[in-house]
Amino acid sequence: MQLFTIGVNHTTAPIAIRENVAFNNETLPHALEDLTRHNVAEVAILSTCNRTEIYVQSIRPEIVIDWLANYHKLEANKLLPYTYTLSSHEAVKHAFRVASGLDSMVLGEAQILGQFKQSVKIAQDVGTLGTMLHKLFQRTFEVAKEVRTNTDIGGSSISMAAAAVKLAQRIFGDLSAQSVLFIGAGEMIELCADHFAAQKPRKITVANRTLERGEQLAEKIRSQGLNMQAILLNDLPERFHEFDIVITSTASQLPMVGLGMVERAIKLRKHRPMFMVDLAVPRDIEPEVSALDDVFLYTVDDLAQVVSEGIGNRQEAAVNAELIVNARVEHFMQWLKQREAVPTIKALRDQIDAVRQAELEKALKLLQKGESPEKALEHLSNALTNKFLHSPSHVLNNAHGDAHAHMEHLVKQLFQLKE
Repeated sequence: MQLFTIGVNHTTAPIAIRENVAFNNETLPHALEDLTRHNVAEVAILSTCNRTEIYVQSIRPEIVIDWLANYHKLEANKLLPYTYTLSSHEAVKHAFRVASGLDSMVLGEAQILGQFKQSVKIAQDVGTLGTMLHKLFQRTFEVAKEVRTNTDIGGSSISMAAAAVKLAQRIFGDLSAQSVLFIGAGEMIELCADHFAAQKPRKITVANRTLERGEQLAEKIRSQGLNMQAILLNDLPERFHEFDIVITSTASQLPMVGLGMVERAIKLRKHRPMFMVDLAVPRDIEPEVSALDDVFLYTVDDLAQVVSEGIGNRQEAAVNAELIVNARVEHFMQWLKQREAVPTIKALRDQIDAVRQAELEKALKLLQKGESPEKALEHLSNALTNKFLHSPSHVLNNAHGDAHAHMEHLVKQLFQLKE
């Protein structure tokens, strides 16, 4: 069993591929349990809009790739060109970099750490974490904290939310006259709501599956003196035409906004433009919407160029962050090597203890026969010395040439003999 990371991300696969292998928090427990029935010992799955990664202890990574394709009803040979497989040292380094924001589409973004922790908690609750992955993720989160504490990797105003505002301003200029709709009420929508609220738009609305969660976000924005209301997702078809700007990020496996809904809205708007940002994977807005006149539709991949324009400062901080990651990887690999030696150490202890027990019984029999304690102890100590030294002495005496020199050096190290 080896440590592997198998996945796809924004650098290896377009959104059309990523959305087909995505998991949400509701489906993750079943997926984890299902994968453990395919000859893997430990597993955790991280799935975000930018990546789906499987951290696993397995014999062969191909097992996991085949499972991922089959689980999502895809052909493995069509998925394979977009996947990456990392093992041992590289898998550890990758985990550290991902949690630290060094592998994100937005360099240094903080949201990934919370998503990573949530994925690990789900795996822990399901019971698919063992000693290795538990230790790996414990170290991973420690490294991420160290990177953010000791570098400016999270500095500068660079985020998907900020990029969405910037793009909207390119279309409308001043946003104070616009009406904004948020679909969903999760962490990403909260971030976007804060950024758009700062532009003081005419009206803000949040549509969510439950009115309670939407009201919580609306109340937060209203506390800033802005007009915001919450509606149900079921209300969208009748009200969609009211909004100039639409930002969506839900965990739905199916599109929330269809082509027909947008076509009707554009007609009712008399072809006034609509700006939409789909931050969900799988996508919340049907891709065909992008072909409509008067609609400006952007996905997470489209926002990457906008984000990259302000990334210079974080790249400087990333150099120091990479140094921290590399050093901590070496520490973890040392722990891993020590862990691999545990079976050998246990076998050695068991063998030595068996010898001790046998010689102790002989010494006790000598005492029962009337031998003095001094003679029994002398016999015991001599016997233990001879038995313990027999194997290393035999191996050393029968080694020749370079092998003898190497073995002699090892013996001196093991028994801490002076040169």
